Amino acid sequence: MLRRPVYLASLLGYKDMHLIKVLTGIRRCGKSMLLESFQEELLESGVEKEQILAINFEDMDFAALCSAKALHDHVTQRLLIDRMNYVFLDEVQNVVDFQKAIDSLYIRKNVDLYITGSNAALLSGELASLLSGRYVEIPVLPLSFDEYLDFTNHRSEATYRSVDRGRKFSEYLQFSSLPFTCELHNDRVRIREYLGGIFNTVILKDVVARRKVADVLVLEDVIRFMFDNIGNLFSTKKISDTLTSAGRKISTHTVESYLSALTDSFILYRCPRFDVKGKQCLKSGGKYYLVDLGLRWYLLGNKGFDRGYALENIVYLELLRRGFSVYVGKAGDGEIDFAALKGQDCCYFQVALTVRDSVTLERELLPLRHQRDHFPKYLLTLDEDPPASFDGILQVNVIEWLLSAMP
Repeated sequence: MLRRPVYLASLLGYKDMHLIKVLTGIRRCGKSMLLESFQEELLESGVEKEQILAINFEDMDFAALCSAKALHDHVTQRLLIDRMNYVFLDEVQNVVDFQKAIDSLYIRKNVDLYITGSNAALLSGELASLLSGRYVEIPVLPLSFDEYLDFTNHRSEATYRSVDRGRKFSEYLQFSSLPFTCELHNDRVRIREYLGGIFNTVILKDVVARRKVADVLVLEDVIRFMFDNIGNLFSTKKISDTLTSAGRKISTHTVESYLSALTDSFILYRCPRFDVKGKQCLKSGGKYYLVDLGLRWYLLGNKGFDRGYALENIVYLELLRRGFSVYVGKAGDGEIDFAALKGQDCCYFQVALTVRDSVTLERELLPLRHQRDHFPKYLLTLDEDPPASFDGILQVNVIEWLLSAMP
């Protein structure tokens, strides 16, 4: 079992704190596996097996517990009175009125509670109101490239030879970063079948059913448009106009509703625009990135596959993993790919496949040069060149950056 150290460290840091630990992320991104790893950590640290109660609500063995009362009774009857109880509720959104059971379990001093969910609605509405200030969210993403190398057993000296490392990175870009796909050994047929199952489950359960979508074909058209326009700036009106002109009449309101559902299900992430001079978030525009590029390959194949935007997608997700709030940087009339904020600190990133052409290099550097503050600025590329500095702007190979401790 892959032990994801960054997430495990976060869970261990919150262990025994009187907070509900809420793990969120798309289905099959590794939340259940992470909970199992954490339970192993608990056992290794001296926690007794009787202190751990784990329920996965996608397991039919627990179908009878899918109401708040049944869940509450099942758990409370098994709590040890004289010791801490570690309670794990996986995919808890499948329980009707689950928030009532969660609230009741939370108030017990000898319960350390961990829950997971595959929809952002888990932390909205009544649950957010009931538990305001009493939970911490731990967003879980698919494998980073660093984790991918470990999971596919390529963490060796050979991995760091540029040809081998580049090949592994190409596989990572195309096939998938979802943990189980690594066990399919680049078998295209089986990977497509697996990704198809995830895609259809997310769309049917987390979008169509939750939002009561009537016209699934129009929804699919919106999804195809979004998957084909990763990293592009556009408005909901542009999406509406484009689909309407192609014969699929759809209002901007419906587009907004579908995009909201897709981000709630963690299949898409919205990267809003940020005025780096005025230091404020802008309401209009923004870009969308995909939680896993393998899903794009499943739906669209390699049609129109732009490695530049794919690289941008990888960098965006990695910045999220590193704890940044990520924005598209508006710098006057120019645009910085990413302004990454963490507290009072900020880093700027431009991402390009190659800048060996002097014209391309100057084009990528220009927005960063116009930003005259003291924060770090990076140009990330796939060029296998030594790091270089241009007026304080550091050019770094993106694979080196992904495997490094740099911001």
